[in-house]
This record gives sequence, structure tokens and C-alpha cells, in this order.
Amino acid sequence: MTGDGLLTSNWRAAFQSRRAPTGLPLGRTLVAREYGRRDWLLRRLLALGDAVSLALGMAVTMVAVGGTRGHPWQGYLLFGLITLPAWVVLFKLYGLYERDAKRLSHSTLDDLPALFHCLLLGCLLMWCWFVVVAPGKLMFTAILTFGALAMALVLAGRVLTRAGFLRLVSPERVLLIGTGQASGALIEKMRARASLRLQPIGMVSCEGSAGAAVALPQLGRLEEVDLPSLMAEHRVTRVVVADVELERERLLGVVRDCRTVSVKVCLLPLTFSALGPAVEVDDVQGITVLAINPLVLSRSSRIAKRGLDLVGAGLLSVLALPLLLVLAVAIKLDSPGPVFFRQERIGRGAVRFRLVKLRTMALDAEARRAELLAQSKDPGWLHLEHDPRITRVGRLLRLSSLDELPQLWNVLRGDMSLVGPRPLVAEEDRMVNGWARGRLDLTPGITGLWQVLGRTSIPFEEMVKLDYLYVTNWSLWGDVRLILRTLPVVLQRSGAN
Repeated sequence: MTGDGLLTSNWRAAFQSRRAPTGLPLGRTLVAREYGRRDWLLRRLLALGDAVSLALGMAVTMVAVGGTRGHPWQGYLLFGLITLPAWVVLFKLYGLYERDAKRLSHSTLDDLPALFHCLLLGCLLMWCWFVVVAPGKLMFTAILTFGALAMALVLAGRVLTRAGFLRLVSPERVLLIGTGQASGALIEKMRARASLRLQPIGMVSCEGSAGAAVALPQLGRLEEVDLPSLMAEHRVTRVVVADVELERERLLGVVRDCRTVSVKVCLLPLTFSALGPAVEVDDVQGITVLAINPLVLSRSSRIAKRGLDLVGAGLLSVLALPLLLVLAVAIKLDSPGPVFFRQERIGRGAVRFRLVKLRTMALDAEARRAELLAQSKDPGWLHLEHDPRITRVGRLLRLSSLDELPQLWNVLRGDMSLVGPRPLVAEEDRMVNGWARGRLDLTPGITGLWQVLGRTSIPFEEMVKLDYLYVTNWSLWGDVRLILRTLPVVLQRSGAN
């Protein structure tokens, strides 16, 4: 029996034979037990990995610091290991074991804020434990050392656990209800990112729904099919509902049918581009209200974002200076022309500025742009599989994204940010109209959603939508998260042109 909950033929026959008068299966014992194994296993693997990581952090800390006051470190370690079950309970209270089951896309970086807060509270409680129970007061430096080690080890352990788990289990089998444009876009993203381990297996259409842009087996109409039996037959583990196509009562019926066989449910709202991950679920006397970010960033938020830019760009500039000198020499030896390339871009509030990059093209690159535009893979901008204007050194610079290092100067000047919308040339900016102009409310960035999710593999219209999504859902942690996600993307050369 595989991790995604495959039903044996005997169980499927039993499922079909045990029907209530309403047509729904009796209880959840036949189907839910198998469907839940995937999530059950991941939760326990994460808990085991956390316990091992915490134990290793305790051992290293006690050996290094714990025995400095006349008490052997073995005693400290024993009293520390006794607290491991309490640590796992604390992690569970912070929801660190349930989020993978709820979300379609969840990474270890998403755990970082809750994990930091949890470890901070846990370390304080652990210090109190040693003060009250353990033989001898534990030095506070040992608690600080353990906290830093635990953060690094737990994060590493969770990365390895999730990676190993996704390699061992089969992909989640996803059924989509509603065949509109939003569903088609979601299917494309599921297929494009194999790391999500999501396998769309079919669609159930609704009355009056539009046809999907992506080919997928049509499994019937919602009004006609027996949804629980259909999910059992196709071994569905998650359902995604485009709720705009369903009336309230029918939507509740779908959720009830999924609950009957313990299949997870996600809702795909029509206004997804305006909501994004920062939406808060509010409750007003039992009435659910979705709250989105204010349309204008507060002064403190802008100060925090600018502070992150100055600190980050300043440190990176100092570290990158020797490398820039080497790259400058390589560019001069490879082809005639200046080391730097300057181009006018559109910044915050449609104010123009001069973007600085390392030169990667021949001197006549701009003059040849018009003739090459006809060969572009995307009509929105110039995107060529093999651009003949790029030099030999320039090709290496682009693959490694090192050509963008001088943009740190633009960040220090305030023209750009470390994270933000993509800075467009005037010709591209003129194609952005209406609500999408909201992308200019924040300073353009060196990295952002577009760069992290695929760069040139993402079409122009989708890039504009991602920029708007970033602006309307800005948070300081979101910027830090995108910065941390940029390095793996650069190393993998994802979408490099």
C-alpha cells in the first residue's frame, strides 16, 4: 500500500457495498484510514526529525558549555532529553505539524517565523526547568547556544525530512471541480513544478462553467456524479474547488462529501490575484470576513523595508567588491566596450532611473533589438532561446546572475530595492494598464516573485500579475523569505536567459 492512500480491490468493493440511503458511504473507516496515512506519516517523521535535531543540539551544547560549573555535562544532557516530549507538544501547539496537510505548497521557510517564536519560548521554559529541577543552575549562555543550534538543526532536519518524504511517496492525486480559467492556470503550475508532488487527475465541470485551457480528463458534471464514489474510484487525496462557479449550498455539499471520505479541500477564489497569502480570516459575530493589506504602506513599513535594503546591500557590496574587480577584467578582455551597461527603467511612481548592470552583450545590442523582436518567444518582451548579442563572458554572467551585482548601487541610492517588482523598460511599461499599474506603488527590486518562481519561463502577463500580488501583499518577512529563496534559484539557473 503506497503512501498516497491506494485502495485495495477488496476495500473498494466493501466501500461500494456499504451505502447509506442517501448514497454516501457509511462513516470514514474504510476510506479515511488509507487516505490519512500520507499526512499521518509526514507528521510523525517531522516530529521524529525535530526530536533528533533538538537532542543533537542539546548534546553539542552540554559538551561545550554545560559542565563548566562543576556538574558533569551528562547530567545536564539527561535532564534536557527528558524535555523532548514537551518540545514536540509545543511544536504541535504552534501548528508546525499540520500545515503540510492544509496547503498545496508548503516549504520549510514557511515554518521559520513560528519556529523562531516557538524556540524562543521553549528555551525560556527550558531555562526555568533547569533552575527548578536540574542539579545546578544552567548558564544562560548555554541556553543561547542551544537556541541557535536548535534553529539551524531543526531547519536542516525539516528540509531533509520533507525532501526524503516526497521522494518516497507518490504524488497527491488532485481532482479539480470547476473548469474555468483559474483552474487551468493552477493545473499548469502543478505540472510545471514537480517539487510540489501534485498530480491533477481530472476535472468535474459545473453548470455554466467555461472550458479549461489545459487538457485534462473530464470526469462528469457535478450535478450528475456521485462525488464520494468518484473520489474513491480515482484515489483522490485532494480536491480543489473553483468556488465562483458554485452556489453556496452546492459548495457546502462538496465540502461535506469530501469530509465523508476525509479528502482534503482547497478553495480557488476568483479574486486570487488581489488576495494572496497575506489575507487574514476575520470573524465578526460569526460572520467570516477576509481582510487584505492596506492599499498604502505605513511609514514604519517603508522605513523597515528601506532599512533592510541599506543593511543588506551594504554588506553584499563589501563582499562582492573583489569579485566585481575580477569580472571587470574578464569583460574588458573578452570584448571591446565599457564594463557597465546602463539602461533607463521605470521605477516607483513611474519615475525613470538609470539601472546599472555588468555588460553582457556586444556594443550594438540595442540597435539590433528591433530586428530580433520578431523572433521573440513572448510578444510582451524580447525573449530568445539563443541571443546572438550575448558575449562569451556575458553568457556566464547571465547564467550565474552575477551581471546584476552592480544593481546594489541602485539599491543604496534608493532607485531600487533588494526585493520588489521587476523594473521594466519604457516600452514594456506602456503595455501595463489598469489595475496592474499598482505594481508601481513599491520600488522595483533586484529579486522578487517573478525571479524566484521562474524568471523568463514565466510569460509577461503572469509577471505583471505576480508583481501586483507582491505589492498588495507586502510584508517584511515576505521580503526576507524571497531573499532566502533567491540563492537556490540562482544556483539552479532556473529561468536564466
